[in-house]
Amino acid sequence: MGGSRRGVVVIRRAEGRDAGRLTRLVRSSRAYEGRYSSMVEGYRVGPDYIEAHRVFVAVEEGGDGAGEREPERVLGFYALLVEPAELDLMFVADHAQGYGIGRRLVEHMREEACRAGLDGVRVVSHPPAEGFYRSMGARPVGTVPANPPAVMWDRPELAFLVGPGGES
Repeated sequence: MGGSRRGVVVIRRAEGRDAGRLTRLVRSSRAYEGRYSSMVEGYRVGPDYIEAHRVFVAVEEGGDGAGEREPERVLGFYALLVEPAELDLMFVADHAQGYGIGRRLVEHMREEACRAGLDGVRVVSHPPAEGFYRSMGARPVGTVPANPPAVMWDRPELAFLVGPGGES
């Protein structure tokens, strides 16, 4: 991913120390350029948010092949709210797109939702991400109308079924 050496990709629980990197990932996402930029302007993923919710981060653990460890690179993350059940945030770093990170995050989210005893998880999708969520098995359930000035466009509402029979 982005170089000749690749480390192992792991998904781990986010910690407060990850807040700055997750915030930068959100604010720098090419998916929110242009007309969508207002959605992430000033957005912050703080340690308090990470503490209050089930936030998981995909990282590439570095190494030089000789046992020397490099700092891990953040590839993406998601936040699962349990009450009500919702995938609140999901981002994959621009440099990590196309490597299956989003798929791994969704699979992990479904497993985490199942462990939490949830039957389904709601997703209010960024419009350009709807196709991805549908390809991962989310089903359309409606549309969330624009809410100016925060959100100036309608957004697709989808749902993942979780647990036995929920895999699509």
